[in-house]
Amino acid sequence: MAIQEGSKYLHWNYFLALESDTEKLSRYVEFTTGNFSTYSLEMAHLLLAAASEVDVIAKILCKKVDSSQNADSIGKYREVLKPSFSKIQNMRVLIPRYGLELCPWSNWNNDENPEWWTAYNKVKHHRSTHYQRANLRNTLNAVAGLFVMLLFLYKEDAEAGTLAPSPTLFRVADEFFAGVDLGSGDVRFVYRL
Repeated sequence: MAIQEGSKYLHWNYFLALESDTEKLSRYVEFTTGNFSTYSLEMAHLLLAAASEVDVIAKILCKKVDSSQNADSIGKYREVLKPSFSKIQNMRVLIPRYGLELCPWSNWNNDENPEWWTAYNKVKHHRSTHYQRANLRNTLNAVAGLFVMLLFLYKEDAEAGTLAPSPTLFRVADEFFAGVDLGSGDVRFVYRL
């Protein structure tokens, strides 16, 4: 499944819109571990949007790895993506402004689904009984999980420093960061994937 010309960064731009909405959320709920269990309608919206986009991106990545794959679930995505993108499950995502560190795919180290993915499915299918899972912790991890998947979707651009514009809220940990490119007139992050 190829990304069409003219919409090369369609998924990246969608992530940046979700990131902007996440930044706005921080005006109402302080991003601290003490508030991780706080839940709301806006967090449900962000959780559902980010995790749904992860589903789309994971399918595209699986097709890139093996075009014969018909991966259509998180377990199948893990089976296909882990061997080809071994750094996914160890990628640490930082929110420096709030001193937070997330590792949204760490459950893949134990061949388990991320907690935020389970929360997404519970909120999507059983909102009346699992609404509280649309909390800050799951929401931030879902958006961070999308960020990680997109770095691998756009791996060549991310490593070349041409994936722009750069995020304003989310960063990768130092071992995945290779510096900045200032040559284009704006700050572009260079990633080590």
